[in-house]
Amino acid sequence: MKALKILSIECSASPASVAVIENGKIIASSFVNVKLTHSQTLLPMVESTLKSSMLSINDIDGISVSVGPGSFTGIRIGISIAKGLATPRNLPCVPISTLEAMAYMFLSEDITVCAVMDARCNQLYNALFKVKDGKVVRLCQDRAILIDELKTELQSIHDNIVICGDGSDVLQEHIRDFKNIKMPSENLKYQSAVGVGIMSCNLFNKNNVISPAELMPVYLRLPQAERELKANNEKKV
Repeated sequence: MKALKILSIECSASPASVAVIENGKIIASSFVNVKLTHSQTLLPMVESTLKSSMLSINDIDGISVSVGPGSFTGIRIGISIAKGLATPRNLPCVPISTLEAMAYMFLSEDITVCAVMDARCNQLYNALFKVKDGKVVRLCQDRAILIDELKTELQSIHDNIVICGDGSDVLQEHIRDFKNIKMPSENLKYQSAVGVGIMSCNLFNKNNVISPAELMPVYLRLPQAERELKANNEKKV
């Protein structure tokens, strides 16, 4: 079987990252967490990561990208760039859950992964995963959940738990007394294109792919503008 070269993209929150994965091995990766828009940083990161891999886009066999949940703007930028890179050669694409990709950063551990992203309004985007023997098992669907509700749910889990994602600092304030919960090292704290790429390897190998045109964002809530419009319309009724 040919070793597939996968370009993966992740920019669902403030950090942005790009990785090149070949047959499950990380060839090169880039990560930034600066106050610039992803439209400014992402394409230069793609170019520099490919250059570090001694590859061009013509050497890439497929593209994986996180499609949500997360920042509405960030997700759209990531998907747009993935489409732009994949469309000229009609490269196969794999859409990846932002939350599930985080669990793939902990494949060497036996642990429950609580992936969290700051959804504001006292909510988190969240999903739980059990990682054991290098495999990831989803324990619940991606969801928007109140912080207090997630805290109550975590109290019922007695396995060791790691909290990761850009919402981890928000959640940590509420679970400081939980003895079985730990925070990861800084390099594993945030969403990463490495996790996106590693997760996508099996999907590419199983030909569980879609066309660039089929890439679509996955939102757990309506964008703020649409929520406000809906609320205003309801007031008028």
